[in-house]
Amino acid sequence: MPEYVAPRDVVLVGVDGCKTGWIAVRRDSGAAPSTAVFPSFAALLDQLPVNAIVAVDMPIGLPDFSQRGGRGPEALVRPFLGARQSSVFAIPSRAALYAEIEAFTTVEAWYAAHRRASDVAKTTSDPPRGVSIQAFGIFAKIREIDSLLIARPELRSRVFESHPEVAFCRLNGDRAMRLPKKIKGNINPAGMAERKALLARHGYGQHFLDQRPPRGAATDDFLDAAAMMLIAGRIARGEAMPFPDPPLADRFGIPVAIWA
Repeated sequence: MPEYVAPRDVVLVGVDGCKTGWIAVRRDSGAAPSTAVFPSFAALLDQLPVNAIVAVDMPIGLPDFSQRGGRGPEALVRPFLGARQSSVFAIPSRAALYAEIEAFTTVEAWYAAHRRASDVAKTTSDPPRGVSIQAFGIFAKIREIDSLLIARPELRSRVFESHPEVAFCRLNGDRAMRLPKKIKGNINPAGMAERKALLARHGYGQHFLDQRPPRGAATDDFLDAAAMMLIAGRIARGEAMPFPDPPLADRFGIPVAIWA
């Protein structure tokens, strides 16, 4: 039976951030998977029925004060990933995430905003720690989900944080992927092939996996979203495990856990 089979009538959705917004891989009960790109996370949710289970590669639940190693989930999943553990980075405080919320019109403004957010992060962490460029690059997307889950608490039982490399590890019998997806910022074809082969073993057709991603999304975004959809299925069937178990909660009551 394919891995992505879910309880009857449940819609499964795997999501990853991409250059133009969010890429989603969706499977309705009894249908083949499909993929699309949405300009915002709210726009994506607006297209889903109320019974959809969404697994997204994005941190959910923010700390007021950042401890060594991150919020908690990060430190728990890194040991499973071996050489891939650098893909799990610590999330700074909510104050750092919201320190700079304006759009940036120049590269200079972007770097200045990064420095200011880093300064806030250092005052709200122990030991004091700034913000990596990689983490800062997804701050706006983290805020998108955070603001929605604050405003709409009912979404907290439908939208779950996961992580692609943790997902691939769980889907691979708790063995981390041998090869990186990228090398020095460039797609690694061998790493892509390794992940496609694993996704195919869990029910995806090769034609689907080999398709060109929708405009605005890269191949690695697409494959990560496909893995997230499998985790949504595991959640729907009660097979997924949260790290930690039970999940923590931030000051708004938003669950804090990586599911896989």
